[in-house]
Amino acid sequence: MPVDRVALGAFLRSRRDRLTPAQAGIEAFPGPRRVPGLRKEELAVLAGLSTDHYSRLEQGRQHTVTDEVVRALSRALRLDEIERAHLRDLAAPAARRRWAGPEVAQRPDPGMLRLMAALDHVPVLLLGRRAQVLARNGLLSAVLGSALEPGSSFARWLFLEPDARARIVNWADFAAAAVGALRYEAGRHPDDRRLVDMVQELRRGDPDVARWWDDQRVTFRTSLTKQLAHPTAGPLSFGIESVVGPHDPEQRLVVYTVEPDSPTARVLPMLASWTAVP
Repeated sequence: MPVDRVALGAFLRSRRDRLTPAQAGIEAFPGPRRVPGLRKEELAVLAGLSTDHYSRLEQGRQHTVTDEVVRALSRALRLDEIERAHLRDLAAPAARRRWAGPEVAQRPDPGMLRLMAALDHVPVLLLGRRAQVLARNGLLSAVLGSALEPGSSFARWLFLEPDARARIVNWADFAAAAVGALRYEAGRHPDDRRLVDMVQELRRGDPDVARWWDDQRVTFRTSLTKQLAHPTAGPLSFGIESVVGPHDPEQRLVVYTVEPDSPTARVLPMLASWTAVP
């Protein structure tokens, strides 16, 4: 069975399991239930499919998945915008592989670098494929307590470095969203062996990664509040916002925003004066 069809079936099962008949707006079919979520038959009716057709999808035996079926399942499962996009990616990866050429090493987009320079009063990070650090400013390094040199992996720092878990107060919220972003990327690039290997490495290194990966959550450009415990500056609070470049959708500028006149905003100039990281 193709790997991409295994992923499609696993995602459909996870979304079906989380949605009860009451939430879906239907009467539960009679008979004993092993799980609270929808039965295959119930979801098939909601999506306007035969039970056999849906079963083939979930079992990875349906090689062709039309756009109409994807839209019907998205409506029936009440998927959000990111989940719908992820389902589309999982449903038709073969066409993307047919047109995909060899991967070219990512270089920071010049426009994104100019935007970074204009935002030098707050921490900023430019991420590429597989959460690779393409660029960062000195304030980002000072706030997180890590150099995070270009070419390093932000994901490996977040999950495998004990200092990351100690520095980020609400680490679990932030880390779970990061796993969801990796899953979203895996859906877009099902043949990315380096991404698969990195996820396996993270799963082995941190049981939380394995748990979050298995729950099939997908995220992208999530806005989060990040609470940090800085050993010198004290508690810091940032709103994390992501900007995707117009020329390369695989590059994300991650900006640590602050409330004007907040304690964090007042302490950032002091942190900037301490760092000599270019």
